Amino acid sequence: MRDSLDATGLSCKPILTLLSQVHIFGFTLASLDIRQESTRHCEALDELTRYLLLPKPYGELEEEERIGWLLQELQTRRPLAPASARWSAASGETFAVFRMLKRLQQEFGPRICGTYVISMNHTVSDILEVLLLAKEAGLVDPKLVSSDLLVVPLFETVEDLQRAPAVMERLFAEPFYRQLLASSSPAELPLQEVMLGYSDSNKDSGFLSSNWEIHRAQIALQRLATDHGVALRIFHGRGGSVGRGGGPAYQAILAQPSGTLNGRIKITEQGEVLASKYSLPELALYNLETVTTAVLQNSLVSTHLDDTPSWNELMGRLAARSRTHYRALVHDNPDLVEFFQQVTPIEEISKLQISSRPARRKSGAKDLSSLRAIPWVFGWTQSRFLLPSWYGVGAALQEEVERDGEQEELLRLLYQRWPFFRMLISKVEMTLSKVDLDLAHHYVQALGRPSHRESFEQIFEAIAAEYVLTRDLVLTITGHRRLLDGDPALQLSVDLRNRTIIPLGFLQVALLRRLRDQNRQPPMSEGASPSADGRTYSRSELLRGALLTINGIAAGLRNTG
Repeated sequence: MRDSLDATGLSCKPILTLLSQVHIFGFTLASLDIRQESTRHCEALDELTRYLLLPKPYGELEEEERIGWLLQELQTRRPLAPASARWSAASGETFAVFRMLKRLQQEFGPRICGTYVISMNHTVSDILEVLLLAKEAGLVDPKLVSSDLLVVPLFETVEDLQRAPAVMERLFAEPFYRQLLASSSPAELPLQEVMLGYSDSNKDSGFLSSNWEIHRAQIALQRLATDHGVALRIFHGRGGSVGRGGGPAYQAILAQPSGTLNGRIKITEQGEVLASKYSLPELALYNLETVTTAVLQNSLVSTHLDDTPSWNELMGRLAARSRTHYRALVHDNPDLVEFFQQVTPIEEISKLQISSRPARRKSGAKDLSSLRAIPWVFGWTQSRFLLPSWYGVGAALQEEVERDGEQEELLRLLYQRWPFFRMLISKVEMTLSKVDLDLAHHYVQALGRPSHRESFEQIFEAIAAEYVLTRDLVLTITGHRRLLDGDPALQLSVDLRNRTIIPLGFLQVALLRRLRDQNRQPPMSEGASPSADGRTYSRSELLRGALLTINGIAAGLRNTG
């Protein structure tokens, strides 16, 4: 463009500036990851097989039948999807994504977009489905047995984490799949990337159970990869909050099972923490150095503490008891969903224009299973319960101590010697320091409808009792008099921020109550609500005020969603 302008005697200052910037800083782009839920691929293939009038549609096949059919189709060059076919909107979009991937790689090279993450991955067929769809778009060559796409299963729920080693072992046993892996990294061991989800496993089973199952899954997957001569890279789907795997990165990486990193790690960074970690060059360098140091330290120092049988048995008991206690409240209590809907700003959070996905997986659904993990954690944090980050831990610890009085001393020993256990207790301690039960009770009293008052008070009392139990046991294990005594700087920071956002909490409750009262009234033009000074406020004004308080509380608490 510059040469063309020069030839005609013209100039363009922005082009000259751009050329200077590229000359100085280079022209570097970030690669993209594609992510889609496993059911979308299954539904697309089911629609395709029904269109082709196969004797048995894909959706009706058993798992072993699916694996056999997928492997058979993967190893033929015959096209499967007719170009002239008309698909439903969802299936058409699924097919189009793979065509777009192929076009991107043709135009910009394979590095532009070479990773495809399958969320809610449950089975072997979930992975083979993506490879077959990629083959249809020309991303997998069955003759050369090569793939331009790295397929990454994401194991999210506790059941899926427990099932992950068996799923990967079945895949590694398939020669065709092994050859595809080898084609992606010919100069070294075949590379398999596996993503582990902190959010949904926590929402499903609670903080303690989730972290223990992720820890166990990493150990099992690494042993499996070593046995099959495969290089494993764990992709940690950490969120900003403790309830979604967040917290100090250095301690979290050091707490990873010994021998599972081997100099490789991949971590998600949430948008809410980008400004605090990477907004300045010095901050960005510090955080990158911190992560790099932790990975090197973990990779070089082998402790074998994770192989201690008695410690693993203890953690197994704690995780099981914690999960039972958590699920009794969250999944088995029929009033919990209504409690969450009324005493947290979950519906208002869904109107914030800050997320890449809707708050619920199915529009219109009100059940817990349809709610995504981010708003689940975010809602509890706004009302100062922070329940997903600690609930169930106290009950598990208490049962262990009551079973054997000497276990209390063992728990103190684990906190001192085992990085994984120390990380767990430290995260719980930090979260508990941000809980404000007095303010949380105000949310319950002010926002809970009179018809639910008795059941809501019972739920609050159960949460409050578990908080006191957990706090006391954490202080016993750490030897601290107050929460965060071991980190005075963080303690002071949390205390200061807790105090400054209390007025925002009361303001939020007042706005939510008036907004919801208006929403329950018959619709009128825009609706209006009188204030103490005689002014009236429309629904949009009240909603805007409520959303501002949500932003303010999130900024004050940090790592909130």
